[in-house]
Amino acid sequence: MTGGNHRSLVETGEQWDRPNGWAPLQWIAADGLSGYGHEDLARRIANAWVTTVERGYQSSGKIVEKYDVEQIRSGGGGEYPLQDGFGWTNGVTRAMIARWPRP
Repeated sequence: MTGGNHRSLVETGEQWDRPNGWAPLQWIAADGLSGYGHEDLARRIANAWVTTVERGYQSSGKIVEKYDVEQIRSGGGGEYPLQDGFGWTNGVTRAMIARWPRP
């Protein structure tokens, strides 16, 4: 499994498109699946996202706004440079760790 869900399956080089994944969308997917009783899949998504953020942090020393969920690294593309220390990434990642701790 890759690091999470794409906003779009189209690969255009724009920030919301493949292969970028965004923290709020990962939360919506995992929380929604959990709410419908698919706890195992929700946990897999959460753990994949946390792994992606951890790998990005280990390689760059920072947490960023979006990640390439296919290559498990910091994301790219869009109309502005990748933003460092992004609040929603920090918050979602912490919430996922608390809600779906690793075994």
